Amino acid sequence: MRILFADKLPEETLDDLEAHGHECVMEPGLGADDLAGRIGGFDALVVRSTKVPRAVIEAADRLVLVIRAGAGTNTIDTGAAAERAVFVCNVPGRNAAAVAELTLGLLLAVDRRIADNVADLREGRWDKQTYGRAEGLHGSTMGILGLGSIGFLVAERAAAFGIRVQSIAKDGRSAAAVARAEELGIAMCDSLEDLLATSDIVSLHVPASPETKHLVDEAFLAQMKRGAILLNTSRGDVVDEDALLTALDEGRVRAGLDVYADEPGSGRAEWDSPLAKHPAVVATHHIGASTAQAQRAIAQGVTEIVDAFMAGEVRHCVDLEPDRLGSIALSVRHLDRVGVLAQVLDRLSTAHLNVQHMVNRVFRGGEAAVAFIDVEGEASEDLLADLRALPHVLGVSVVSLREDEGATP
Repeated sequence: MRILFADKLPEETLDDLEAHGHECVMEPGLGADDLAGRIGGFDALVVRSTKVPRAVIEAADRLVLVIRAGAGTNTIDTGAAAERAVFVCNVPGRNAAAVAELTLGLLLAVDRRIADNVADLREGRWDKQTYGRAEGLHGSTMGILGLGSIGFLVAERAAAFGIRVQSIAKDGRSAAAVARAEELGIAMCDSLEDLLATSDIVSLHVPASPETKHLVDEAFLAQMKRGAILLNTSRGDVVDEDALLTALDEGRVRAGLDVYADEPGSGRAEWDSPLAKHPAVVATHHIGASTAQAQRAIAQGVTEIVDAFMAGEVRHCVDLEPDRLGSIALSVRHLDRVGVLAQVLDRLSTAHLNVQHMVNRVFRGGEAAVAFIDVEGEASEDLLADLRALPHVLGVSVVSLREDEGATP
């Protein structure tokens, strides 16, 4: 594969991929405006912070894979990629420890006013009288929104400080996640209102999505305890910044922020942010994942995705639909012979049944196989009889993917 790196990754990543026969080109100076004119001739694109808009996807002539060297994919037009059958994959969890560490660093900095301490001392001012007053963290309560890999590591570190941790009870959590929450002693609140009313610290670890945009709004902030600390190391769009500025001006909350809604897209830029400048805010430069440890782990994840892709496995893809689609699932048991599946698909096409998902598995020994085919539409008895009559087909069964219908053997 020819792989274009639009952001800098460790040189050993390129060495590993090139050792596997790939041609790698690293051009970290490329921006979103340059990428459309450069993407031609590349099979894969790897980005960290560089945006990948629709124009880039549409300008590509060979692109099949976009890898976000990190977790969030909100900077990539996944809709445009899906329309052109381009896989968009991410590297989740590899930077979790780094983000968790910064989260606790921001918390300590807000509570002890570390940044202001340093600034005054560098200006030759000694003011122990002012800076000697702090509430302290031991015995306080932290509410975590987003118990994913980062949220759990934040909870683990907060507990080591003697902070009581709580989150919101949520259906659908895996057994492993439930067990981990119990192991860490995370209490579960029945509602967001309960969590906000009882938390001295609220830490955000949710993805950017339409559901989380401006999650922290005027009503959210009004429900927080007076003097509480808001931490955001997730995404800037999660916070309504005007509402937060008002709450900060009124002295109702303090904040530690690493992300902003209108932050620059480049590594260096002139940028004027009333929020980042606010005296009740400790602000950093979206550096949550920016440790050497995290970058090495993410780079290794990129290599693993490319290797798996070449072996026929697509890992951590965010623009594929879930496996089970359509209205019925056909199971076609057949001898493993050339042309059998072609005839099955031809019959489905004639019946105007669109295939949504298909997997063909060969039985041990290689003599027989079974194809699992999800289709949209209904299979008539005539179609099923036609499929069963095909040469080398051993049997056909159909299962409805709708909960209120059963199976036909």
